[in-house]
Amino acid sequence: MEKLGKPVPESIKELESLVNETVGMDLSQIDFQDSKVAFAGKTDEELKKAAWLFGLMNKYWLVGIGSKLGLAAIKMHLPFVESIVKNTIFQQFCGGTTLLETKQTIARLQKYGSNTILDFGAEGKETETDFNHTMSETIRALEFAARHESVPVVSSKITGMARFGLLEKISKGEELNDNENAEYSNILKRLDSVCHVAKEKNVSIYFDAEESWIQNALDQLVNMMMKRYNTESAIVFNTFQMYRHDRLAYLKESFGFAEKEGYFFGAKLVRGAYMEKERDRAEDMGYPSPIHVDKAHTDHDYNAAITFCVDHFDKIALSNATHNAESCMLMARLIEARKIPRNHPHMLFCQLFGMSDNITFNLAKAGFNVAKYVPYGPVREVVPYLIRRAQENSSVTGDMSRELSLVIKELKRRGLN
Repeated sequence: MEKLGKPVPESIKELESLVNETVGMDLSQIDFQDSKVAFAGKTDEELKKAAWLFGLMNKYWLVGIGSKLGLAAIKMHLPFVESIVKNTIFQQFCGGTTLLETKQTIARLQKYGSNTILDFGAEGKETETDFNHTMSETIRALEFAARHESVPVVSSKITGMARFGLLEKISKGEELNDNENAEYSNILKRLDSVCHVAKEKNVSIYFDAEESWIQNALDQLVNMMMKRYNTESAIVFNTFQMYRHDRLAYLKESFGFAEKEGYFFGAKLVRGAYMEKERDRAEDMGYPSPIHVDKAHTDHDYNAAITFCVDHFDKIALSNATHNAESCMLMARLIEARKIPRNHPHMLFCQLFGMSDNITFNLAKAGFNVAKYVPYGPVREVVPYLIRRAQENSSVTGDMSRELSLVIKELKRRGLN
C-alpha cells in the first residue's frame, strides 16, 4: 500500500515531537477557553439552566440513582417523568422530538458556523416492525438533510435496525439457521435501502460503533456498504472506538482494503462509550479486556489515528468526534502543517450538541469544518443516550465538570453569577 505524507508516529514520544513541530502554525485565534465565543448563541436564561443541570450531573451518586429510576419510570410509561426529562436533560442534549422540531436547532447552529449531524435516537430494538420503523425514519432524515445545506450527515445505530442477538452470533462466526439467514437478509436490505438514499441525496451516513461482542458483525456490514456506495465520495462511514487496543491496527487495515478495492474510506473516530460495561463483561466471562489499560494509551492511539487519517486526506474522510481539546488542536495543527484548506470536506470536527461548545464554536470562528451531533426522537427512545451523557458529565470526586466550569465562567463574564 502506498504511503502518503509522513509515517504515523508509533510511540508517544514521536507523537509529542510531531505536535511540537506544528506549534508554530498560525492558530493563535483558537482559544478553547473563550467562553464568549462558546456561548454566543445562548441566552442568559439558557446559561443559568445549563449551570443548574451540569451542577446536578456533577453529583455522581445522584446520576447513578437517577439513571436507574429514570429508566424504570420511562418503561412504566409514567407521563410526568417524560415531561420532566423533556424540559431538562432532553432540552440540553437533543434537537427535538421530531425532524420538524430540529429546524430551529439547525438554523441556530448554522448561524454560529456549525453544521448539524442528525441522529434518530433509536437503539436496541428487537422486532422487525421496530427495525423497519428505524429504517424509514433514517431515510426520512436523509431526505430532510438533503433539503438543508448545513446538514451533511445523518447518523444511525445498526442495533436500531438489527437484532442484537443475531449480530452477536454473526460476530462469533457461528452458522445461522434458515430463519436467521432470512433475518440477516432483511438487515442487508434495510442497510442497503438507507445507503442507497444517502448516495442518491449526497448525504453521508455514519454508523456508530457499539459493544465489542457485536462489532465484528457491524464492521462486516458497514464495509460491505462502503464498498458499494463510496465509489465517488465518502458516503458511508464506519466508527472506530480508540479505547480498544486493536482499533488503530484495524483502522489501517480497513483503509488498506479500501485502497485495494478502490473506494473512499469514511472514518469517524471516537474514544468510546462502553468502557465499564466492556471491562465488567470481560472480567465476568474470563477473557482479556478489549480496552486499553489506561487513558494515556487511548490518547496515543486516538492521536495516531488522527495523524494517519490527515496524512491520507485525499482518500480518507475523517470525522474527529471528540471533546478532547488536545486531539482537536492536534488535528488543526496537522491541517495547517499539511496545507489542507481549513474547510476541506474530508476534515470534520464533531462534538455532541449541548457539550464542548468551547471547542466547536472557537474552531468554527477560525474557519474549520465543524458539526454538532444532534439526536432527536420521542423522549422514551433517547433516554439511553441521555443517561450516557449524564454519566459522562458526572464526577466520582465531586469536582466541577469541565462543562460546568465553562458555563460558570461565562455567567461571571456576563455579570450573572
